[in-house]
Amino acid sequence: MAQYRFTAFEKTGETLFDETWEFDNDDVAKKEGQRQIEEKGVTEKTHRLVNNAGKLILFHV
Repeated sequence: MAQYRFTAFEKTGETLFDETWEFDNDDVAKKEGQRQIEEKGVTEKTHRLVNNAGKLILFHV
């Protein structure tokens, strides 16, 4: 399992979420990460999911 960092922000810059998630690989992270983002209700908020090497997996402004 690899670690991924998820962050979500308000337009004001306020941090809504700053969490570490674990997934098997980048493909799973993209699918499952999107599902978790929808569950948290921040689909339309600025957010990003990056792997432990800093590669951007998901991003929304």
